[in-house]
Amino acid sequence: MAKLVSTTYGDALFELALEEGRLQTMRSEVEALRQIFAENEEISTILGHPEMDKNAKITFMENIFKGRCSDYMMGFLVLTVEKGRYADIPAILDYFIKKAKEEEGIGTATVTSAVELTEKGKEVIEARLLELTSYKSFETTYVVDESLIGGLVIRIGDRVVDSSIKTKLQNMKKSLTKIQLS
Repeated sequence: MAKLVSTTYGDALFELALEEGRLQTMRSEVEALRQIFAENEEISTILGHPEMDKNAKITFMENIFKGRCSDYMMGFLVLTVEKGRYADIPAILDYFIKKAKEEEGIGTATVTSAVELTEKGKEVIEARLLELTSYKSFETTYVVDESLIGGLVIRIGDRVVDSSIKTKLQNMKKSLTKIQLS
């Protein structure tokens, strides 16, 4: 259900940003808001307090954000509180950021390797990713996982390319266990 809420509200916010020609501005604002919610868990705690009514929660949000964010964003925040969806705000913001980056041609990739990659290696990987996809640029996160033994695991959205030795060994093990000796 939370995914449906984040996509519904996130799509509405995204469409508004496109219609108003404010996608980049709105994305920057949403990223700042996302960081504020991530760093200040007290906001979610207060918004989730059962003793606090909706009007008090709206006033609380206005006291924090009014004048610090656009009228569009303030309207979005008030609407989510009015509809009782304040717990979904971080997920909605994450969804919007992802969708805005897609629209702007910015891919997000996670590259996992067994050893730390050199800067040259990172450049080669990013250049190859740009060749193989329709993205204009990438925001790449590099992770080291020694259990891979060697090779890479590259994740772009829901796509995964796994060329790790660990996976190859696991696949070989599965194949060998299926072999029946007569």
